[in-house]
Amino acid sequence: MHDADRPAPGDLRLVQRLVNTLDLEEGTDALSDTWPDSAELASGALSQEDVARVAIFREAVRRLLLAHNGGEVDADAVAALEAFGREASVRVSFGADGSPRLQAAAAGGDEVIARLLAIIAQAAAEGTWERLKVCPADDCRWAFYDFSRNHSRTWCDMKVCGNRAKARSYRARR
Repeated sequence: MHDADRPAPGDLRLVQRLVNTLDLEEGTDALSDTWPDSAELASGALSQEDVARVAIFREAVRRLLLAHNGGEVDADAVAALEAFGREASVRVSFGADGSPRLQAAAAGGDEVIARLLAIIAQAAAEGTWERLKVCPADDCRWAFYDFSRNHSRTWCDMKVCGNRAKARSYRARR
């Protein structure tokens, strides 16, 4: 039902996977103490406090991604992410080819958040960040990557959310 077969490129897929741990349509939340380990974001389990912080981070990212899809920038989401950014411990490392890379320099939930912030910063520098969007359907909010040539994709899946929106629009006109 969701566009899960075309993940965002590179490490940006990890941000997409985090946002999609909460499935509003199904009413399920896959974010747990072991999720970061299974997503290759951290080694070991997180405390319940860390899971709660990552969930707050996830929802701030989700609200910001809605702006990538034409919505208003959520000032509270920006403020929350700014606060996470101030607390993040990141370092710059260099690959064998001399290319710089931001990496987390913390542990636990802080490591997960720092790593995700580094991925977001890298994606912004590469020009891929604004292509990660959230479906505007209130009962969906699924994160998807806009592979369209002109960056105009709106829905996570045109057959489901797009069709529902067009049907609602049609009924409203009648």
